[in-house]
Amino acid sequence: MEPWIETYRGAVSPWETDVTEHFTVAFYFDRIAMAEASLAQALGLLDVLRKGGFVRRYDVRYARELRAGGAFHIESAAIGATENGSEGGVRFGHRFIDSVTGECITWFDVHWEGIAANVPVGKIAAWDGPEFEVRADPQDLTKLIPTSTGRIQPGDLDEFGRLGICGTVHKFTDSSVQIGAAIGLTADYIKTGRRGFSTFEFRVRISGALGLGDRYETRTGIAHLGNSSLRFLHIMSDAMSGREVARLGQFGVTLDLDKRRPAALEPELRAKAEKLVLPTG
Repeated sequence: MEPWIETYRGAVSPWETDVTEHFTVAFYFDRIAMAEASLAQALGLLDVLRKGGFVRRYDVRYARELRAGGAFHIESAAIGATENGSEGGVRFGHRFIDSVTGECITWFDVHWEGIAANVPVGKIAAWDGPEFEVRADPQDLTKLIPTSTGRIQPGDLDEFGRLGICGTVHKFTDSSVQIGAAIGLTADYIKTGRRGFSTFEFRVRISGALGLGDRYETRTGIAHLGNSSLRFLHIMSDAMSGREVARLGQFGVTLDLDKRRPAALEPELRAKAEKLVLPTG
């Protein structure tokens, strides 16, 4: 078996796009869930994924937009081992390819932590994607605000019967809309001002699991505020126990929807955003 294998091929449906007029980030994870399971099966690790109970990290770089009707496929491979104390782990790469041009448009650098996984050297590929900068999350989370709450529904579950990565990111998308509205990026502002928020990097950490009917809640703050750039920190918890189950560092820019280029945050929006910046000390 070649190290890089095709694990998905399809297209962007119009209903999978968002107010920023491109492929909704949660649907990238819908496809990655299939790609991840297919790669795991090819490497003899599907039962490990089915059982769960370990931490998964997804470092994602969005290099180019996918729009409605875009044709793409995913290539996946094991790209090495990771260290996590004495237990080790495994690292995978997934790359989204424009099926027309052959251009790589999105990279997923995925780590399964604390598992025993023996991948033959011949099945480990070289990583040709970006190296991800270390981004420490603020430790003082007292300024996080509520941004989503609800119950896990059947459509949120993955093929293993628990809250899936796509369902998780859909919840985080709700949180992104809520934090955007809190700083003035409302639906009306996006429509009339032709400004939106475009994500270029995700850092997702899945540390727990929720099942059908479980209650969740998410709180959000701003971990970075630049001229046009913002980094949101979303933390999802089990609403009954308070236990963290997932977190997302979402890095993006305010976007001019007509020019498709970053645009500086307007002063009135910046003033609101500054109140939600998380302390770093």
